[in-house]
Amino acid sequence: MNKEAMYKLGYGLYVLTAKTAEGKDNGCIINTAIQVTTTPNRISICVNKANYTHDIIKESGEFNISIISEKAEFDLFKHFGFQTGREVDKFAGFTDAVRSNNGLFVVTKGVNAFISGKVVQEVDLGTHTMFIADVTDGGVLNQDPSATYSYYQSNIKPKPQPTTVKGWRCTVCGYIYEGEVLPDDFICPICKHGADDFEKIVG
Repeated sequence: MNKEAMYKLGYGLYVLTAKTAEGKDNGCIINTAIQVTTTPNRISICVNKANYTHDIIKESGEFNISIISEKAEFDLFKHFGFQTGREVDKFAGFTDAVRSNNGLFVVTKGVNAFISGKVVQEVDLGTHTMFIADVTDGGVLNQDPSATYSYYQSNIKPKPQPTTVKGWRCTVCGYIYEGEVLPDDFICPICKHGADDFEKIVG
């Protein structure tokens, strides 16, 4: 199978934010958020169980998604996607965010809108949980086009640099695994994507 076919799906990219009962804010990057019904107005998001934000939403039942635009820089993805909130405070010193009516952060740079959700149902998908939520708030920040995953791959993510290292490169963040065989269950230590998102380095 040519995995690039998956990049052609018309899904976007989002900064998902939540807050613990103790008041700690966190956020991560997700690529699955859709409106599922208009009456009532509901959306669904899918979140990897390995993400700290996943655990916070299971506890709190609330979240915001900031919809990433084509004006986003790669630093936004590195900040929220390539480090874990279990080890760092992602909002310490981060100034490009404001709180919405539900008290959670909304990112203000490199995004065009936000949606707030309150969870009404969970669906276990194995590696991920689907959260179905009532929309409680939303706002438009600007008219910049939303970034699709395909746009991210072509225009935001830096192009791989030539290397003499043999191994496998993560197509999401660029991490290189050195070795002839990539284990089927390998998880990227940087962005937490699996072996399916690695490509063999040919050079």
